[in-house]
Amino acid sequence: MLQNINKQLVRERFSRTLKSYGSQAVVQKAMAQELIDMICRSEPGRSFSRVLEVGAGAGGFMAELLSHCSVKCYYANDLVEESLTCLTEVVRRLPVQEFHFLAGDIEYLEDLPAELDLVVSNATLQWLDDLDHFFKTMAAHLKPGGMLAFSSFSTSNMRETATIEGIGLRYHSLEELKLLAGKYFEMSDCREELQQLEFSSPEAVLHHIRETGVNGIDRQSWTKSRYQRFINQYRQLFSCNNGVTLTYHPVYCCMKKIEP
Repeated sequence: MLQNINKQLVRERFSRTLKSYGSQAVVQKAMAQELIDMICRSEPGRSFSRVLEVGAGAGGFMAELLSHCSVKCYYANDLVEESLTCLTEVVRRLPVQEFHFLAGDIEYLEDLPAELDLVVSNATLQWLDDLDHFFKTMAAHLKPGGMLAFSSFSTSNMRETATIEGIGLRYHSLEELKLLAGKYFEMSDCREELQQLEFSSPEAVLHHIRETGVNGIDRQSWTKSRYQRFINQYRQLFSCNNGVTLTYHPVYCCMKKIEP
């Protein structure tokens, strides 16, 4: 069953994992590096005047981007207001001429910055309700020829937990993303991959999920019977030589705004 996104729950879960996210979110960290490489290939000069990051979180992607590219004015958005503390620390180490934090849900924020050179988002767009509206809005705030670069997750993401629990996010395939974005952007580069992480036990999988905040879709309490059923089924269905698996399905897109 596809789950409606509870943005308040998402905010609560990610606010609790700001300190642990950097060490636990190994897939998202690798995704950030791949996305940076894609941006640098599309813009060899590596220089941007005005950048908006959607879902800046603990600042891992921001630090990578500022380490590889020159940015004059950086706008960072996140649903979690407490992210500002982490992002301010990044700016102390990797200064920009201007830094602005935009707290709130990007799908409802007003007065977004205009004339942007680059909009970026790492491992965030799967939490949005209306991607078509998002792409349209970002195109409206980018300069002609401006770049939108993002990573997200696709249809096989965390298929183990979805199989057992019977719920999951509505992930888009790469082809669906191309169709949605293609109304407003011309694709420069895109790719997808499957990554299987191995954990010592189902309990270790649950710990990993809690520490990265990616369980922000369900408030149902974990009773003893539900917990034991999950552990038993996970071990039965998804065992490997080193324990059990957890699948991630990253997708990467880099595109330019269609000029009128």
